[in-house]
Amino acid sequence: MKPAPFAYVRPAAVADAVAELADGHGKVLAGGQSLVPVLAMRLGRPATLVDITAIEELQQLRRTGDRLRVGAAVRQRGVERAADAAAVPLLGMALPFVGHRELRSRGTVCGSLAHADPAAELPAVACCLGARIELAGPSGRRTVDARGFCVSAMTTAAGAEDVVTAVEFPVAAPGDGFGFGEIARRHGDFALAGVAAAVTVREGAVDAARLAGFGISDRPVFRDVTALMTAVGDDPDALRGATADLARELVDTGGDGHGSTGYRRRLFAVLTARELGAALARARSSEVSR
Repeated sequence: MKPAPFAYVRPAAVADAVAELADGHGKVLAGGQSLVPVLAMRLGRPATLVDITAIEELQQLRRTGDRLRVGAAVRQRGVERAADAAAVPLLGMALPFVGHRELRSRGTVCGSLAHADPAAELPAVACCLGARIELAGPSGRRTVDARGFCVSAMTTAAGAEDVVTAVEFPVAAPGDGFGFGEIARRHGDFALAGVAAAVTVREGAVDAARLAGFGISDRPVFRDVTALMTAVGDDPDALRGATADLARELVDTGGDGHGSTGYRRRLFAVLTARELGAALARARSSEVSR
């Protein structure tokens, strides 16, 4: 099939993009890796495509203090290769799993967040790190915590008149360690189950531990697991038992042709135990080397 007819505009300022979306019948185009297939299958029929790639402020990738700011037009491949992005190690761990290199050369980080596929990697990374997502709309600009941004499958806190302008990730500090893993049928496919993990160590003891699961519910699932990590410590058997209990609580997606709910729970439990353990080891190494 081919897309239904639509108008195309390419504004040079965020305010102009917001104005084009004011009637609620437009759609933002950045990388197009998710949007164009939706248009081709006529699952979406926007009246206007608002191409934001000519807006200079949205093309910026920069580190400011303890934050890495990624503009809405910045390509995933650009983040993957940028020196400043090394300050957010979890991004570097996750990006090679996002589609294929050719897709990352066009797809944007903010576009993945705005699309909000429940099996996508970057929304889970944003949730795990507590990233902040900046929106521009008719009432001005506002910031939404990533943990409240995804409402359900492919539905976010952004309205039809809003433009996601940037996402800000906190940079890693000494004593921070991270883990990322997923299981997919083939490399580049959406995950059957995946986890992003972050552990902070102070004076050798776990100070904080967080994780976000993806591919296991209708949105990224965030949990503070500090108490769990404090209780099990370095005991791998205890950690595997604890993550099995966690999987039964968190994995609620229905079974499909690729795997049952029980299968995804087993995948998630194993991945979570592995990546929390790896994050703890990296956190302790990071603290010692500071």
